Amino acid sequence: MKEELSILVQAQYPLIYLVTSEEERAEQTIAAIAQTKPQRRVFIWTVTHGIVEYGQPRNITQHNTVSPEAAIEWVIRQREPGLYVFKDLHPFVDSPAVTRWLRDAIASFKETSKTIILMSPVQTVPIELEKEVAVLDYPLPDMAELNNVLTQQLEQNRVRRPTTETREKLLKAALGLTKDEAEKVYRKAHVTAGRLTEAEVEIVLSEKKQLIRRNGILEYIEEDETLESVGGLEELKHWLRQRSNAFTERAREYGLPQPKGMLILGVPGCGKSLIAKTTSRLWGLPLLRLDMGRVYDGSMVGRSEANLRNALKTAESISPTILFIDEIDKAFAGSAGSADSDGGTSSRIFGSFLTWMQEKTSPVFVMATANRVERLPGEFLRKGRFDEIFFVDLPNAEERKEIFRIHLTKRRREIARFDLDQLANICDGFSGAEIEQALIAAMYEAFAQDREFTQLDIIAAIKATLPLSKTMSEQVTALRDWARQRARPAAASIAEYQRLEF
Repeated sequence: MKEELSILVQAQYPLIYLVTSEEERAEQTIAAIAQTKPQRRVFIWTVTHGIVEYGQPRNITQHNTVSPEAAIEWVIRQREPGLYVFKDLHPFVDSPAVTRWLRDAIASFKETSKTIILMSPVQTVPIELEKEVAVLDYPLPDMAELNNVLTQQLEQNRVRRPTTETREKLLKAALGLTKDEAEKVYRKAHVTAGRLTEAEVEIVLSEKKQLIRRNGILEYIEEDETLESVGGLEELKHWLRQRSNAFTERAREYGLPQPKGMLILGVPGCGKSLIAKTTSRLWGLPLLRLDMGRVYDGSMVGRSEANLRNALKTAESISPTILFIDEIDKAFAGSAGSADSDGGTSSRIFGSFLTWMQEKTSPVFVMATANRVERLPGEFLRKGRFDEIFFVDLPNAEERKEIFRIHLTKRRREIARFDLDQLANICDGFSGAEIEQALIAAMYEAFAQDREFTQLDIIAAIKATLPLSKTMSEQVTALRDWARQRARPAAASIAEYQRLEF
């Protein structure tokens, strides 16, 4: 990005939009670019001080340029080469007067070495300027810059230098933070523990969680369950275990590409969401849930698209990470006819998400689940979007037995008194969630009678439950028919996956 900005300035681009919240870092980069031939002076505009030359005290304002219109007019009158940085002009840029002054400035800058750089954390480009402006995202600090920040903090606090391995963990934990955020969290770790060691990595990671909370659209998920807490689905588990080291440097040196993502289709309540959550533990990566409901915002035109861009940018900034989208069929179900329902917002968001999935180079693994595959647009399912599409069917007898074992072990130390084979046979057609709820119902029944629950209590609860496979048998059959030739079975037994009757 820094090289691209330098090229645009040297190529005499008249208007550049730099999207960033790190003003100090961006100013230093711009000042360094200004020293290349032909050398340019750098001026900074803010609504509080007007135009001030870079490096001068802010209280020295030599021009009556507080208003955006007056500031742009002053820039047009200058004859010498210069870079003119306008901070936070986005609240004013939609004003007809400001837009017109910017267009006049662009016209007057031809064959000159003058460039206006709009610097803001919010991207707002009027339609009148779309053909004239070059938009760049200023990157967050990389490992080298964070290493300088950490070294500075170690020297200032006179802390013993950590080992190479510990330093790498502290740096990776801070990836995705701004320079200022990294400085603050390293100071916080030192104040809390009086040192900067591997034990303080969790303190640094806590700042990432704050970053996610401030985003408002993403949610940082912490899951205590492991992959062993999921009954069955051995084929899917094997696939995930094979890729547990897929984001390491060793995998890159071997020539392996980074995994893109996976789509898990299946009957509701069969462990799709639990698989996504436990994968983060298996791979040792943070898990972010993207709430598509929070993306949509009708308060302002273009706000929903901006929400999605910011969420994806945040996920990329703390990568490698897993981006979890639960029930994605509901999120994009109306994209085809959104022109009539929401002015095309859903269609634009869907298109932006597809483009990001296709072109992303950052190690963000998209893990999506869906129950109603017929609601998903066809282009979403084509090869290349996901590494694999898995189908999670209702558990077979052996898997039901394993699910009972898992849930009983969570609640009682001794489970030898239960006949798991009998329980597994009785609950044919039940999903994993329905099995768990039947067990909980049996425990409530026994608790109300002030006694320990028994095999008979569980059997009675099972017989009192009408599973989803019965109430929605047509939907389940249709899903199986679709998945037979289009998806990979998550269970180990393909023959069991292909059965169509309960």
